[in-house]
Amino acid sequence: MSDLFIALQHLVPRHALSRFAGSIAASTSPWLRDRLIRRFVAAYGVDLAEAARGIGEFTSFNDFFTRELKPGARPLADAAQFIVSPADGAVSQIGPISGGRIIQAKGRDYSVAEILGCGAEEAARFEGGSFITIYLSPKDYHRVHMPAAGTLAKTSYIPGDLFSVNTATAAGVDRLFARNERLSCRFDGPDGHFASIMVGAMIVAGIDTVWPNTFRTHASAPVHEDYAGQDHSFAAGDEIGRFYLGSTVVLLFEPGRVEWRADLKAGDPLRMGEAIAARRPA
Repeated sequence: MSDLFIALQHLVPRHALSRFAGSIAASTSPWLRDRLIRRFVAAYGVDLAEAARGIGEFTSFNDFFTRELKPGARPLADAAQFIVSPADGAVSQIGPISGGRIIQAKGRDYSVAEILGCGAEEAARFEGGSFITIYLSPKDYHRVHMPAAGTLAKTSYIPGDLFSVNTATAAGVDRLFARNERLSCRFDGPDGHFASIMVGAMIVAGIDTVWPNTFRTHASAPVHEDYAGQDHSFAAGDEIGRFYLGSTVVLLFEPGRVEWRADLKAGDPLRMGEAIAARRPA
């Protein structure tokens, strides 16, 4: 069944399908909006009890999908000791960065430089470091937060494919996260230079940030932005962006900076703000 799903993805016009879905998701028609939301909640078991608003209070399906949560719904672990999960989701892969490569699934990997959209010099900073890939399912909260304190240094929007990012596709499509559309955000802070990469997927209608940006989702050319000298500083747990439909977050840390929780493994569920690693600041 997974082979058939992957084959179908190669056949369908993924960008056209995503643009069409995006136009539907942006509709403010109360009849369409509320019908979509109710069906989605029922189909995926979305927990609206933790959302700050209920059905009928959202302006569009996109507004619902990127819903904010009630205060206190995601307690933050002690950021003085821990790196925290940037999102709700499940661990796809976790481990070391070796030979400039990141594990995607058994027998498949991709390069640090590719997913970051940067040069060899910056990619080399992560050699021997650590990565974690977090998959956000449709029912999850889809805002992305800081795993640690830091100041935004630069971003790279990289246009690309729009394959699904679920487990089956990750196991069956080479270089999946390095070929899908993505936004690579790099920060400097007490935990060194680190990256948070927001990877889009099939039916993705958009990626956005809390700071002003000039990239446009589904664009045809990369957009690199330098934020040096601009004070976009964040504390651990601060919101930095959001996904409009399908998504994955990949975190990269320099060597010696983090020690992943010993019990954390592929498939484990995560909640935003939960401790995922012990900090090892220089």
